[in-house]
Amino acid sequence: MKITPQAGKTLGASVEGFDHAAASDDDIATLKQTVYTRKIAVLKGQDLSPKQFLELGKRLGRPETYYEPMYQHPEVEEIFVSSNVPKDGKQIGVPKTGKFWHADYMFMPDPFGLTLIYPQVIPQKSRGTYFIDMGRAYEALPEDLKQDIEGTYARHSVRKYFKIRPHDVYRPISEILEEVETKTPPVVKPTTFTHPFTGETVLYLSEGFTVGLEDANGVPIDEALLRRLFEATGQLDDEFTHPGIHLQSFEQGDLLVWDNRSLIHRALHTATPEPTVSFRVTVHDERKLYDTESPAA
Repeated sequence: MKITPQAGKTLGASVEGFDHAAASDDDIATLKQTVYTRKIAVLKGQDLSPKQFLELGKRLGRPETYYEPMYQHPEVEEIFVSSNVPKDGKQIGVPKTGKFWHADYMFMPDPFGLTLIYPQVIPQKSRGTYFIDMGRAYEALPEDLKQDIEGTYARHSVRKYFKIRPHDVYRPISEILEEVETKTPPVVKPTTFTHPFTGETVLYLSEGFTVGLEDANGVPIDEALLRRLFEATGQLDDEFTHPGIHLQSFEQGDLLVWDNRSLIHRALHTATPEPTVSFRVTVHDERKLYDTESPAA
C-alpha cells in the first residue's frame, strides 16, 4: 500500500495497492489515520462488487443503512445509490443527490465518522465533488466570529432538502412535512467540537441542514450570525472560487473515503445531465462524532 499526498492540495491522498480483503489491521489503521489527517483518501484501481464494497466498509467500522428505503441498493441495503441510469426499466436509487453543502447525517442524532463513495458510471464532462474542511474553516474565522459562536449550539434539519418519495405523490405538503418532522425531528449539537482523533476544532454547520443557532439556554440567535458563518466558510459562493473550497476529481476505479466529521461536501452536477451512478457506504468508527456535549472553546 502506497500513500501519496495530492500534489499542490491541502486535502487528499492517493492510495495505491490497497486490497481490503488482504489488508492487515495495521493497514486499516494507517488508512483511517490518513483519512483523519488528509481528510480524503482516494483508493485507486478498485474493482468491487456491491457485496465487496460493503465488506470494505465493515473493515473500517459499523455500516449505517440509510433510513429511507428508496435510496437503498436492491441487493445490499447498506449501500446508498445515487443514479440517473435506470436498470431493467426501473429507477435504482435517487438521481441528483447532494447538490447542497452538507455533512452526511448531520440531521440525525448519531452521525457517522466516515463516508465511502464508489463511482460506478462517471460523467465525461464534469466530474468530482466539492469539499470544505470545517476545521481549517474555523481556524480562518475572524476572532470576533469565533467569540460570537463560543458556547453556542446549532440546530439541524433535513426539511429543506428532503426528497419526495414515490408514495408522496398527491399527498398534501403539510402532511408530508409533518411526517418528516416526526420521523427526523431537528437535532441540536455544539456549533464547534473537538475532533476525537486529531484534536482540531471543527465548525459543525452546513447551508443544507443547519437551520439556526441558539445559546446554551436554547434561546435562538439572530440568523444574521449563521449567514455570516456560511459566507465566511464559502458556502454561499456559487462560483466555487472561495479559497476554502476543494474540488476532488476522480476516475474509473477510484473509491473515496473521507472524514465526515470535519468535511462538508456538495455534489457537482452538470446543467445538461449525463449518465452518473455512485454507490455510498457510511461507517461508524471507534468514537462518537465528538466526545462531550460541551462546545469546544
